[in-house]
Amino acid sequence: MTQFGIGQSVSRFEDPRLLRGQGQFIDDHNLAGQAHAVLVRSPHAHARIRAIHTQAALQAPGVVAIYTGDDVAADGLGTMKVNLPRKRPDGSPMFTRQHQGLSKGVVKFVGDPVALVIADSLWQAKDAAELVEVDYEPLPSVTDTQQLVQGGAPAVWEECPDNLSHIFEQGNAQATDQAFAQAKHVVKRRYTVSRVFAHYMQPRGVLAQYDAGEDRYTIWADVQYPHRVRNALAENIFKIPEHQIRVIAHDVGGGFGTKGWQYPEHRLMPWAARKIGRPVKWTCERSEAILADEHARDVITDIEIAFDEQGHILGLRVRNHANVGAYISSDRNLLSVFVNVVTLSGVYRIPAAHVRVNVLMSNTHSTAPYRGAGRPESIYAIERLLDDAATELGMERVELRRRNIIPSDAFPYKNPFGVSYDCGAFDRGFERMLQLCDHAGFPQRQAQTRARGKLRGIGFANAIERAASPSQPEYAEIRFNPSGTAMVLVGTKSQGQGHETLYKQIVHERLGLDPKDMKFIDGDTDRVAFGMGTNGSRSTVIGGGAAWKAADRIIEKGRKIAAHVLESSVEDVEFRAGQFSVRGTDKTIGIKEVAKTSFLLNKLPPGMEGGLYESATFAPKAETWPNGSHACEVEIDPGTGEVKVVGYWVVDDVGTMINPVGVKGQIHGGVAQGLGQALMERVVYDRESGQLLTGSFMDYAMPRAGDMPHIEIANNSVPTQTNPMGAKGAGEAGTVGALPAVMNAVNHALSMVGAAPIEMPATSERVWMAIQSVAIQKA
Repeated sequence: MTQFGIGQSVSRFEDPRLLRGQGQFIDDHNLAGQAHAVLVRSPHAHARIRAIHTQAALQAPGVVAIYTGDDVAADGLGTMKVNLPRKRPDGSPMFTRQHQGLSKGVVKFVGDPVALVIADSLWQAKDAAELVEVDYEPLPSVTDTQQLVQGGAPAVWEECPDNLSHIFEQGNAQATDQAFAQAKHVVKRRYTVSRVFAHYMQPRGVLAQYDAGEDRYTIWADVQYPHRVRNALAENIFKIPEHQIRVIAHDVGGGFGTKGWQYPEHRLMPWAARKIGRPVKWTCERSEAILADEHARDVITDIEIAFDEQGHILGLRVRNHANVGAYISSDRNLLSVFVNVVTLSGVYRIPAAHVRVNVLMSNTHSTAPYRGAGRPESIYAIERLLDDAATELGMERVELRRRNIIPSDAFPYKNPFGVSYDCGAFDRGFERMLQLCDHAGFPQRQAQTRARGKLRGIGFANAIERAASPSQPEYAEIRFNPSGTAMVLVGTKSQGQGHETLYKQIVHERLGLDPKDMKFIDGDTDRVAFGMGTNGSRSTVIGGGAAWKAADRIIEKGRKIAAHVLESSVEDVEFRAGQFSVRGTDKTIGIKEVAKTSFLLNKLPPGMEGGLYESATFAPKAETWPNGSHACEVEIDPGTGEVKVVGYWVVDDVGTMINPVGVKGQIHGGVAQGLGQALMERVVYDRESGQLLTGSFMDYAMPRAGDMPHIEIANNSVPTQTNPMGAKGAGEAGTVGALPAVMNAVNHALSMVGAAPIEMPATSERVWMAIQSVAIQKA
């Protein structure tokens, strides 16, 4: 095993320049003569626009132009499209409305953009935006998911009075009904997964330029999917060939799924740049981000589970109520509500299951994928339910899980929603987690905590996620230079995951090339031929698979060149650790020398094309199934309700780990985001006015270093056969298990004083009130 090969904990190659402040983020890039844009956004959740008065703003110093929805409509800009074939309960087509870029006639949520102000400087644009007067007629609104579920809420769109866009179903309803009919015990609960926002380190931004001579747009943006942004703009918005748009994404300071391909600013800035004949830049500020960007989660789950006399699960029935906001602009806004409901059965043997998702619209920002994209919601439901079922059945929580977990000898295993888990060792991982967290010693720790006047609880969660969908291929190219160095170009896009290190390790493993001799390139639609971008824990599996495949093609051609140089048959040439050698001899030639030779036509086999550059597109045979077991221990101060996470343990199976230290970093980050949502994060709207109440960090609580425990991670890898490396993906693993593990721990601690379970976020206020309710009852 070499220093930089697969399985080595390599320090990230990209970190030195980033730590020195030498990164190239969107705000670092500026063009001569650029103008600055500011968006005027609605202060109302639902209102009719009577008029927009721009005269005073147009006369302000430095103002170049002001555009409204009328201008967008007049220029015939298109909208995104929804392609999924969904229906309403009566069989009629699903109801959707796409955002127009700038809303015209009516606004549907707080933050809905209504005017674009462009000026010579940012401060001039801000000042002018304050002078734009919009005459609104407020209308009734609904922002609360519970109100949507109860029915009778104000209609977001007149054409859809019940606010139900459509339904989605999966599983076998008839078999599930039969399982419940035979059940000895049925446990039913309702759980809420709160609405949250990504809050990445770098807010979004767009810089756009139009070249009239080439009739071509160049767009710099911090996006996860440069090629998809280009394709969406070309096909749906501007209706021009793809080659007339170039999208460049340099360094991106976090994405988590939220930096998608359909934001209004992506179309407004290039459109405005063409209209005014100057580059236009928009930079979202922190105070604007939660108004401007898509939100996530926001699901109420009604779930019931059927058991036989021995506590074996017979069936699972689920109804999800997903609040997706006011606009469904494309399939992206629906991915989280349906793609991962197949993991509602978790890692357990459940013969029959059925889920129905009611997709509801509200006067809130649209929801979209955010770290996990439906996976945490599914695992939260089943793992919370197992804890509650254990209490109701009078069983120990660990024993109930042991009794129903899929054994290691059952793979491949087809779950009740019709998907197949190809490999795993769920039972082994669960037992290792119990040892790692010293579950046997918990009663003693709990007694010690109680002696100090506090409560202690421990929570468990077995997580599994669907990753690396084979429906989205990925591209990679290895392009050698005449000097023997190489460029590695990939269609994925790093947002902080360490892709440069990852891909250099994979190429080094296959070709033996020193990472210093590789130049890593991503995020440019002119330089990289194709790409689907980064989401769904796919980059290592699919992007890495493409790089592996391209390397194989380099080796294949290299063997022919080496055979010619070494005067041997191709069949006798072997390749290992960067060296071509003739079997049974001491004749060798390194890959760098072969690359140099490839550009010397007189040294190549007759008829061979010069150069050494190969590309590949890879799609796995099937999706992968990363999984893991989590344990969380909390301590609660009953006098204040403060929750302190005192320990966290993860035993994870992400398949082959390309860079173990990178994987641990991914798990740490994922746990932090799950812990944050479980304990403090929540987007809150006023139920009456629809006003956003958590628009800044003063109101939207984020986890800090002091909130995080020591996280101990152990490996339970079972490599998959769906890709040449055996990797399963790791980007979302931490978040998927953290939500239920933390909440199960909190509720376990509360149960020590007889308090009823609470819903997320487990804020000090909620915890204190749960404890006080018990005290009041006893009094």
